[in-house]
Amino acid sequence: MTPLLIGLLLVNAAFNVLVWPTFYRRVARDPRARDASGRPTRFLIVHAVLIGAALLLAAASAVVAIIALTA
Repeated sequence: MTPLLIGLLLVNAAFNVLVWPTFYRRVARDPRARDASGRPTRFLIVHAVLIGAALLLAAASAVVAIIALTA
């Protein structure tokens, strides 16, 4: 794997790890995130799933980059 691709994978992983947790905090504080009784709404659940998927892809990018660096 080329160094450029390895670097891109690492930048992707770092970007996702830095950006998405901050976005989740903003979503969780949004008034649409909970209903009147305090239960999570679909707004919060959908965003949590999307953010979880983005972080999973970030982890996969980091693992592939590390494997490529050691190969």
